[in-house]
Amino acid sequence: MTEISFVLNGSAIEVADQPPTRTLLDWLREDQGLKGTKEGCNEGDCGACTVMVSDQNGTRALNACILFLPQLQGKAVRTVEGLRDLDGALHPVQQAMVEHHGSQCGFCTPGFVVSMAVGHLNGETDHDTHLAGNLCRCTGYAPIIRAAEAAESAPVPAWLKDQTSPEFILPKILKNSDVSLPRSADDLATWYAANPDGRLIAGATDVGLWVTKQLRDLDKVAFISGVEDLRGITVSDTEIRIGAVATLAEIMPAIAPYHPDFAEMIRRYGSAQVRAAATLGGNIANGSPIGDGPPALIALGATLHLRKGDTRRSLPIEDFFIDYGKQDRAPGEFVEAVSIPRQPDRLKCYKISKRFDQDISALCGCFNITVTDGTVTDARIAFGGMAGTPKRASAVEAALLGKPWTQDTVQAALPAFAQDFTPMSDMRASAEYRMTSARNLLVRYILEDQGFETRVLEVEA
Repeated sequence: MTEISFVLNGSAIEVADQPPTRTLLDWLREDQGLKGTKEGCNEGDCGACTVMVSDQNGTRALNACILFLPQLQGKAVRTVEGLRDLDGALHPVQQAMVEHHGSQCGFCTPGFVVSMAVGHLNGETDHDTHLAGNLCRCTGYAPIIRAAEAAESAPVPAWLKDQTSPEFILPKILKNSDVSLPRSADDLATWYAANPDGRLIAGATDVGLWVTKQLRDLDKVAFISGVEDLRGITVSDTEIRIGAVATLAEIMPAIAPYHPDFAEMIRRYGSAQVRAAATLGGNIANGSPIGDGPPALIALGATLHLRKGDTRRSLPIEDFFIDYGKQDRAPGEFVEAVSIPRQPDRLKCYKISKRFDQDISALCGCFNITVTDGTVTDARIAFGGMAGTPKRASAVEAALLGKPWTQDTVQAALPAFAQDFTPMSDMRASAEYRMTSARNLLVRYILEDQGFETRVLEVEA
């Protein structure tokens, strides 16, 4: 059972005697009577449950349906009921939604309004991006976007700006939690060594669905998003080092100057709510064959850093994935960081999915091919969705190395895909589609490298 404290709509509260995997959504609706936060998909896709969460790292929109109560320790939460002032004055985005007729049935409206308020607070003006995680089925998005645009110039309400600052939040926290909330990597190493069968939860964008969809009971859990020394992103002359609990929202702007295609793929990975919670360490450690992070990291020659107790080891990230559901990680061992060697940017990442944004990949191909004086001198190609693990295309690489960088060379290398991969058919794509697409992506890479425009969002009739 948990005992935690946080700020809810401006008031400090304590929560006790709750299971550690009780979701904020259920607690708000069932225990607090705050029913403006809606249950839609219950898996973090529709945004109906969006809440505003603030701490020393800023303010972000998160999905309450996959946010567990212990993850709120020491933070401030604001629901749609808490957006207006005590005197009843509406938040500017609420007023704009009224004036621009942004609501019809109203079910999705609270989530939209909270996402818009977070964007307004943070100065976001790319509304298509920061509202992409909120779905509407009746009004249509045009009046909602018009409302967001209309509110841009309005000042952030003083009651909201003041109460999302660390200076307001931290003095309100009454006590520490009795649930496992390690605050340093050393604390985590000690806890995990003593509880090697425990479950580490950072953003809960994957584990949350185990609870909400699979109805699994998780016994021993540690919530690690507050481990600050696993959060940092540092750039040196030789490497970019990313801490395991750095969120995708933090990584995206940090990696963009060096590998913009990686950053763009992160944008498509999930909504603003998901990116604000999901971590790169979690994306790697769960070992999913269709995780989008590992193919890019493999193509960049990244190194994975692991820790168990006081023992640390490093290995090439492609060696971490052994077989479906099996990784080279001992009980009690956790991902500490991943490091990417500094290099000229030759990376292209191609995510193939049924929806362009926020969909699970049918396959994801990442290409990093070095050409010197017209000859391929290095090649690192990796795919997700083509095997039981994220996997490097070694035979394709070998077919390219030492050859002239021409379309003829690429065409000659295409049969080598069959040596590297035997994809399966499932609900997302057939084996034939995956193989054909993978080959076509190598052709796309050389065409882009030769100056042809192939990106569907940039090609105009």
